[in-house]
Amino acid sequence: MEGDSSKGNKGSLKTGGGSNDPRGALIVLEGLDRSGKSSQSARLVSYLEGIGHSAELWRFPDRTTSVGQMISAYLSNESQLDDHTIHLLFSANRWEKRSLMETKLKSGTTLIVDRYSYSGVAFSAAKGLDLHWCKAPEFGLPAPDLVLYLDIPPEKAAERGGYGDERYEQLEFQKKVAECYHALRDSSWKIIDACRPMEEIEKQLQGIVLDNIVACKVGKPISQLWSS
Repeated sequence: MEGDSSKGNKGSLKTGGGSNDPRGALIVLEGLDRSGKSSQSARLVSYLEGIGHSAELWRFPDRTTSVGQMISAYLSNESQLDDHTIHLLFSANRWEKRSLMETKLKSGTTLIVDRYSYSGVAFSAAKGLDLHWCKAPEFGLPAPDLVLYLDIPPEKAAERGGYGDERYEQLEFQKKVAECYHALRDSSWKIIDACRPMEEIEKQLQGIVLDNIVACKVGKPISQLWSS
C-alpha cells in the first residue's frame, strides 16, 4: 500500500488548447457503496443547471457500452471473470469515454462523475491486486479537478436501504476498500462527512464545486491522471 500521492500526481495534457482556455470542470464523487454518491451527483447537476451552468451527470461504469454491458453482468453476479480481467474492463470503460470527456470539458461543460479511476483501483486493490498494477491502466486519463470523497463508516453504509444487492456490497470487503481509498488521496480531494443530513451535504458540495468551476473558467489546464 502506498502513502499519500499528492506530489507529482498530474501533468498537463498534450492534446487540446492552451492553458488559458476557459473550460468545464471535471468533478468526481467517490466513496463506499451507499455513501450517497449517486443522489448527490444528481442534485449537483440539477443545481448547476438551475443557476445557468452547462453540466452533465456521468457514471462509471457506463453500462450502456459494449464493455459496460460485460461489467454489468459481472456486478449482477450473472457472469464470472478473473480479478485482473474485470479490472482491465473497468479501465477500458473509462478509456472508451476519454475523447468525449475531453471534448465536453473543452466546450465549457462541467462533468459531475459518479465514480472514476479511484473506485476501480480501490476495489481491485481490496481484492489483493497490487496497487501500482491497478493504477497503471489509468495513467493518461483526464485528472479530476476535484474529488469529493463522501466519507462514511462501512458499518453505517451497510445500514442503508438496498445494501447487498450487488457483488461488492459486503461489509468486510468495504472495510478493505476504505483503506485503499485512503492510500489514493491527494491534494485534489475534499473529504465530506457523509453521515450528516443530505441537505447539509448538498449545500457544502455546492459551494466547493462552484469555486472549482470558476478556477477552470479562468484557464486552469486539463491534467493527466497520475502523470509525473
